[in-house]
Amino acid sequence: MAKAVPLFSGSKGNSYFIGSGGEGVLIDAGKNCKQIELAMALNGVPMEQVRALFITHEHVDHCAAVRVLAKKYHLDVYASEGTLRALEMSGKLDPRTVTHVITTEVAVGNMLVSRINTPHDAAESCCYRVVCPDGKAALVATDMGVMTDGVRMAAAASDFVVLESNHDIDMLKTGPYPYPLKKRILSDRGHLSNEACAAELTELVRGGTLRLMLGHLSEQNNTPALALRTSVCELERAGMKYNNDFTLDIAPAATVAKSVIF
Repeated sequence: MAKAVPLFSGSKGNSYFIGSGGEGVLIDAGKNCKQIELAMALNGVPMEQVRALFITHEHVDHCAAVRVLAKKYHLDVYASEGTLRALEMSGKLDPRTVTHVITTEVAVGNMLVSRINTPHDAAESCCYRVVCPDGKAALVATDMGVMTDGVRMAAAASDFVVLESNHDIDMLKTGPYPYPLKKRILSDRGHLSNEACAAELTELVRGGTLRLMLGHLSEQNNTPALALRTSVCELERAGMKYNNDFTLDIAPAATVAKSVIF
């Protein structure tokens, strides 16, 4: 039985566990080691089930615990070449940690993990799709300014998808962020808005991907209720009924017991 556990999501830290049959992988480790251990325990997942760390990019909200987790649990770290280089240069990797450049896909434990490039203001960012032994697949895709055909195809081929719904455009434009930061977030190398996410979810449900989750919500420029309402309204305008034709959840910003079976 394949399971996805959203441990943390948002500007203060991101981490997801995806696994099946007593083993899995962590996608990102953007909180400290103790917080991730607590979140895993709360969700009933022993740390010993983690077979490897997959890092999407070098921003601290995605890699804060990589150095400590990898050393403490003897975990290999997978990322793009650019991300690994950035992690090494910033001291976020212990020199003794075993690292691997993932170019397309790699088998880890009983899972197959694929890399899909994403447009973001990082060295070489990506997202990951995990296929479990029963053939069920999950995609975690956040931190991208625009949706790409590669991410879209990976999402359409997945049973469960976390997609970024970072900000409400009006809240961002009228909010307290300085203009250069607003411009960066709204750029093609920034973050997906609620509206952009909602449009993509509609096409996913039409194609048969029915287990959905909104991720990486901004605390300053969004609210869970607004993000959820934007996507649900768009889906219902297309004739799809919430919690009937599809399920849609919000990835938690803080530690809660929340697992999705897919």
